[in-house]
Amino acid sequence: MKTYLLKRTQVIRSPLAKVFEFFESPENLSIITPPWLRFVIKTPLPIDMRSGTVIEYTIRWLGIPVRWKTKITDYEPPLRFVDEQITGPYSLWHHTHVFRETKGMTEMTDTVRYRLPFGIFGQLVHWLLVHRQLQKIFDFRYRAIETIFNSIHS
Repeated sequence: MKTYLLKRTQVIRSPLAKVFEFFESPENLSIITPPWLRFVIKTPLPIDMRSGTVIEYTIRWLGIPVRWKTKITDYEPPLRFVDEQITGPYSLWHHTHVFRETKGMTEMTDTVRYRLPFGIFGQLVHWLLVHRQLQKIFDFRYRAIETIFNSIHS
């Protein structure tokens, strides 16, 4: 099975503590997720973020409801955390969030390693659809983060 890599870095005009506080709250995921995914957290709120926290949610992919469960496997506030899929649409989903203070701002890097099931068919679906959809999701996320943190500074 082929492992894919998605890596995005964004400089956010806000201090590290404020940025990390936003990202360590799973409730904020719905704000930075495109509406067409219909993202809904199923885990009762509020969620206590720490190593071992399990979060369940649903999305809609091509109109099909998909249940997803992730676990926080590494949690080092305010520098990083990792969520890994327990169950969901991927055969591997390992998402590392790294935060670094730089001149009063925050550099945030998302690194996602992922695999699709179904062998060569999964690779074809990745090439035709999944790769572009993930790019669109992270493009939306980038713009949403810009808007959120620009409004905080306005």
